[in-house]
Amino acid sequence: MDGRTHGQRLDAAQLGAELGKRATLVQFSSAFCQPCRATRRTLGDVAGMVDGVAHIEIDAEAHLALVRRLDITKTPTVLVLDAKGEVVRRASGQPRTADVVAALGHAI
Repeated sequence: MDGRTHGQRLDAAQLGAELGKRATLVQFSSAFCQPCRATRRTLGDVAGMVDGVAHIEIDAEAHLALVRRLDITKTPTVLVLDAKGEVVRRASGQPRTADVVAALGHAI
């Protein structure tokens, strides 16, 4: 997971859900994206294992203004936010569980 988009801040109003107390995994998905389903499972599992971490999935097609502002060009794209909503890591494609856990280390 790289640091592109680093420094941008997102809040519950923009994401349509509450941020996690310690970190938030934000997943941009699209309806017919097969890797998005596997990513949903991976991020849900990690959020369930790590206390204070939330997983928010956003339909990219329904939130085009946010997608454009964040320069999301493919799905799935995952943003890792710290407790204040600042983007600390970003990755496109289906992540491995170990990579998600490592990225959380930068947020918590």
